[in-house]
Formats: sequence, C-alpha cells, structure tokens
Amino acid sequence: MKHIFIFSAICFLLSSCGGGAPNTPTVEYENKSFVDYVNPLMGTDSNIALSTGNTYPAIALPWGMNFWTPQTGRNGDGWAYTYNSTHIRGFKQTHQPSPWINDYGQFSIMPVKGMKIDQRQRSSWFSHKAEIAKPNYYSVYLADHDITTEITPTERAAMFRITFPESDSSGVVIDAFDRGSSIKLIPEERKIMGYTTRNSGGVPENFKNYFIIEFDKDFDYSTVWSDGKPKAGKELTDNYVGAYVQFKTQRGEQVHARVASSFISYEQAALNMKELGNKSFDQLKQAGADRWNDVLGRIEVTGSDAKKQTFYSCLYRSVLFPRMFYEFNEKGEVVHYSPHTGEVLPGYMFTDTGFWDTFRCLFPFVNLVYPSMGEKMQAGLLNTYKESGFLPEWASPGHRGCMVGNNSASVVSDAILKNITDKAIVEELYQAMLKTANSVHPRISSTGRLGYEYYNKLGYVPYNVGINESAARTLEYAYDDWCIAQVGKLLNRPQEEIDLYIARSQNYRNLYDPEHKLMRGKNEDGTFQSPYNPLKWGDAFTEGNAWHYTWSVFHDVQGLIDLMGGKKEFIQMMDSVFSVPPIFDDSYYGGVIHEIREMQIMNMGNYAHGNQPIQHMIYLYNYAGEPWKAQYWLRETMDKLYTATPDGYCGDEDNGQTSAWYVFSSMGFYPVCPGTDQYVMGSPQFPHIVLHLENGKEVIIDAPDNNKATRYVESVQLNGQNYTKNYINYQDLLNGATYTFKMSDKPNASRGTSEEDAPYSYSLHDKK
Repeated sequence: MKHIFIFSAICFLLSSCGGGAPNTPTVEYENKSFVDYVNPLMGTDSNIALSTGNTYPAIALPWGMNFWTPQTGRNGDGWAYTYNSTHIRGFKQTHQPSPWINDYGQFSIMPVKGMKIDQRQRSSWFSHKAEIAKPNYYSVYLADHDITTEITPTERAAMFRITFPESDSSGVVIDAFDRGSSIKLIPEERKIMGYTTRNSGGVPENFKNYFIIEFDKDFDYSTVWSDGKPKAGKELTDNYVGAYVQFKTQRGEQVHARVASSFISYEQAALNMKELGNKSFDQLKQAGADRWNDVLGRIEVTGSDAKKQTFYSCLYRSVLFPRMFYEFNEKGEVVHYSPHTGEVLPGYMFTDTGFWDTFRCLFPFVNLVYPSMGEKMQAGLLNTYKESGFLPEWASPGHRGCMVGNNSASVVSDAILKNITDKAIVEELYQAMLKTANSVHPRISSTGRLGYEYYNKLGYVPYNVGINESAARTLEYAYDDWCIAQVGKLLNRPQEEIDLYIARSQNYRNLYDPEHKLMRGKNEDGTFQSPYNPLKWGDAFTEGNAWHYTWSVFHDVQGLIDLMGGKKEFIQMMDSVFSVPPIFDDSYYGGVIHEIREMQIMNMGNYAHGNQPIQHMIYLYNYAGEPWKAQYWLRETMDKLYTATPDGYCGDEDNGQTSAWYVFSSMGFYPVCPGTDQYVMGSPQFPHIVLHLENGKEVIIDAPDNNKATRYVESVQLNGQNYTKNYINYQDLLNGATYTFKMSDKPNASRGTSEEDAPYSYSLHDKK
C-alpha cells in the first residue's frame, strides 16, 4: 500500500537517499513510496576505532542471496565502503555480514576508460553529490573515467547499466579476487564465466562462487589477466585472475551487463540468470522497488519525514539478514550448496547471522511480521543440524568461531512456540536443541556450548578453568535452558527432562554477588573471582561489563528483582546504569575497543546501547512497577542515537538486530524474552502505525497527541477498553487489535504499577 504525497523538488532532494543531492531532474514527486525513505548509507561513516553502524550500502532484495556494493576499500578489506572515502575501486558482489566476519564468494566489476587493471590504478574519484543509493538501485558518476554506473539487483542476479563517454577504449574490469580464481572469455557470445574461492572461513574445500556476465555489445578487445597483468589466451585459473573487455563507444552510449552467480555450478548460475527475464533495466529497477515496497509496507507509519527515513532505513536493515543460501534447480526445486558437507542438497539454507546478536529481537521480528520467511528459516536451521551435527550460533556461510552462547535455542524455541515452524519438523528441532546444548563442536568452540560439562555439573561455567567470558556464557545458557523447557512442555516430554532444564534455567542465581548486587565470575571451588571490577569490560563478560550483563535474565526478571532485595533496590540499580559516569576498565583487551568508545561518547552514563547485551535493559523498568522510566529512556535512546545519516547508529548494526530494536521500539513494544507470548510495552514513536499481518489482520497503534515532548504514556486502550498491562499479548496482535495511547509530557506514576501488570517472569508466573 502506498500513500500519495506531493513533494517539491527541494523537499525530495532533502529527503532522498544517497548521502547528498542526487542526480535527479527538477520535478514534483508523486507516489513517494516506502523504499524512497530508505538511506542505505546509514551507518557507513565508520572505521575500526569507532562504529556508527559498520554497514555498507547493500543493493539487494530482501534476504537476497547476493548483495552488491560500491567498493571504496582495497580487496579483502572488511570496511568495503566507508562514507568519507573519495575513490571507488569497483562494484562488488558481496555476502559480508560484518566487517569483523568479512566476506566470501566476492568478485567485482569496474567500468573504466583505458585498460587499468590494478585496483588502485582503476579507482576513480566520486562524490556523494553524484551518487544515488536505494535498496533496489545504485548509481554513481566515476569522475576519472567520465562514466556513470548503475546497478539493480534480483535475489541471485543483477543488471548493470554503464553510460560511457566517446572513446575507443571504454572498458570493464572483472576482478575474481585472489586466493584461487578462474576466468574464461567467450567473445562470440559476449560472455565471461569464472569462479572465485576467496572466503573468510566456514566453507568446505570445494567452495566456489560461479559467476556469468553477459554484455549486450560486442567486445572490441578482450583479455584475461593474472596478478594485474594481461595474459595470452581466453581462459586462466591461478591465484588471482580476472578479465578485461573493451568497447568503442559514443558519448552517452549505454552498455548493459547481465550478471548471475551460483554456489552450485555454472549451469545453476545460468538458471539464476533467468531471474532477469527479458526485462529492461528500468523494469528490473521497478520490480525491485515493488518488492521492497511490499516488504517495507507491512508497517506503515505516519509522522515527520525525518522519523520515517530513520524508521524505514532501520526496517530495510532488518530484512537483509539472514540471507538466502538456496537456489532453484531446473525442476524448480529448492536446493543448496551445503557449507558443511560441500554437497548439493535439497531444502532451504540461510546464513550470515550471529545469534548472539539476533536472537534478541531480529528473529522475533521476522516471526511476527514475516512468519512465512521465518518458517523457511527454521527449515534451514534443521538442515544445518542434519549436515553438521549442530545448530548454528554464528554462520557465514558455515559455522564460524565468533561470540558466545547457545542462542540457537532461543531462535528455534520462539518460532516453535509461536506456531511458525512446520509441525512436521518440530520434534527434530527439539532433538537438535538438546544435542547442541550438551556438546561443543570439535573445531568451532563457539558452536554448541563451550564448558557445558562444568555448567551441567556445577551450575555455571567457572571463571578460572581457561574458558573466557564464563559469566556471559552462564547467563545465556540459563535463558537458553528455559527456552528448551518451554518446547519440552509443548511436546509433553518426560517431566524429569523438563524439570532438569527448568532447574538449569535458574543457574543465573549462581553468579549473583549480593555485595555488589551485580553478576560476577565464579571459580570452580565456588568462590567469586577476585579481584573484581564491575566496570571491567570482557574478562568474565563478552564485550561489556557487569553493569551491562547483570540484566541478562530475560526469562526471570522477578527472580533478579528478588535477589537484589526488591523493586526499590532493583530500580536504584537500573537508575545507576545511567548515573554512573562512562568510566571503564579496558585492561582485558589491552586498549579501548570501539564498543567502549561508543559508550563513552554518548553521554548516557554506562548505558552501552551500541552493543547488544544491554539493549533490552530499559524495558525492565516495566517489571518493577515504574514503566514511565522505560518510556523516558526509550524515547531518549531513539531520538538521540538513531538518525538516517551516515553516522546514524551508535555502534555496530549487527545483522539487523540494532535496527530491529528501533523498529520494535518505535511501535511501542519489544520482545524482552523470546519464547514467551508477550512483548513488553514502551513508548511509541509515531502518531499512527498500521502493522499489516500476513494473516490479513491489522494492528493499529494510535497515539494522536504524540510528539517529541509527549514521551510518557498516560493511558492505553485495547480495542476501546482500558488496558493497564505493561505488555502486549502475541495472540491479541494476531487477532487484529487497536491500541490507543494517550501520551503526555508528564509521567503517570499510577499506571502499570501493580504486580498483575508486570510482564512474564518464571518466579512470578511459573514457579511452583
């Protein structure tokens, strides 16, 4: 669904995506659609010392197998595109989920004037003023070559439109990257075929990304090259190869390149090329816009252009990962190259996500808004288990050694408990959770549960046995055990099995230090770690300190309240997160990591929203009877830390998680505990929101007097009836609902204060 707007050319230029004034004619714009509010450059003004997103402009379709991005960094650089760069080296097909994980299966295409093969020699000055970046379309003027390059993608293919100057040496460089690549010229068919093997891990030995490039103009000259030097012949396989093709062009002449790739074979790449059909560049561009408008349009918000730009830019990031890692064979069957066995196997596969980040709200967001995609993702998780023996924790494309926890249990459980998962595979996924929770991958220690033997015996992972970040692991394992128990109940598993995981879900208690009222590492003999500095990052925790991780009791906040001595003490500790100065101990890392710096400079005390462990914490005020404090800090975080600009995030965006936090929070609710049927209430950002569910129902969130000053919730009505709960029920949303918020510039200290209004906690609702 689209709203109709009339915008002057000036308004359009101010609100358009692309980081500067785009190359667009001066016209009035009608039908400004959802995709037009997206700025793919949000978060690209980043570097290794300070992340404002650590993103790149992903020119892609939602969850697409392949993304395309302009490449400002050198080959292999995780920071492929940075906003403050001045030169473009190529246009790269990328599968990179994060600069820290880096890329795989990449190759690039670079239009040039004259045969300049080396990535530095072929690079060109560019300006954001002559750049347009949208999810379905990218255009930039390469000043040194007097060439405009445009790209529009499908899920597994793309089309380039290259506008050349008058020249006898208009060319295109194809760079298949180093670490093993192959190239083949077929001039009579205007075609190039090749494969690239460059990756960053998580692949079998036979891994290849096969690509085909077809031009619509005869080559005037062509050559293959190795290590930047032309070579004789039409085919070459070596460490680092590519091709160069050249045309004679008139000024303004456009040459099109059709590109497709496959992780399976050249034949499959040719099948994937059919996604382009017989469509023109502009038709493909419009088809991409239509697809994005369908996906983005599931949520309609009414408000200022600036807020809508931030909202839809975050929504765009929320539906990029996990990416499709499956293809369709000649029979139309879903197949995938297994990043675990190296075989071509039937069924779905998704990748490029880290559950340490995305279990928190990205996957719950997919389950609510795009459940049909969530169902496919769960089928893909089962295939990963069947092919590798483990559910993934960080995949890119196979198991990668990164982060901690066993949060696949959360991702799998939330989908099962919300009836997203195909019932035929629920039992198998439950067995996969049990196996993954009681073992560790023999080569990838972040897959499964490192330290599970200690955890199962002692009730925690000890601090002093050589397992890093032990307290973080313990806290996340305890929540994951609660998730497993909930599915066990659903499946009527033996009571002793359910009781075992329920008991383990209380293991968070073993790390609570009553002296400091914070979590603390514990040694194998039962003594707490010493010395102990609650402000020390890392050590017993992961990319955070005790002030950040203490709140990681998603399933039993009331239990944590009780440990701290009651609601008053709990609130005081919550308040202290914001009042403690942004001081830190970085000795574990031997220097200031970017996550620390991002906390330090935001002027929000020790609240570190730029990293994931604390992102749910503000919502916990709802459990202790002071929801107005959640409302204050949520709006403060949304207003202060998110903008649709190149420096628009306050830390790593991380596979859609930080973006999905904003999308959920803007709607006024958030899944503090995936696996429950509740979303904890906050403060909606917009006067009017419509959520179009896949079942045909609509959720309407009305806050007509909402503005920057009115951040507090005076009252709420659900379908016209007074509603005092500090949470929203999943089933109420599925049935279609209207939530009417009366907003105020003053807190209402009497609403949502009773025990009955508190969201779910095991100790309050399930404990016998």
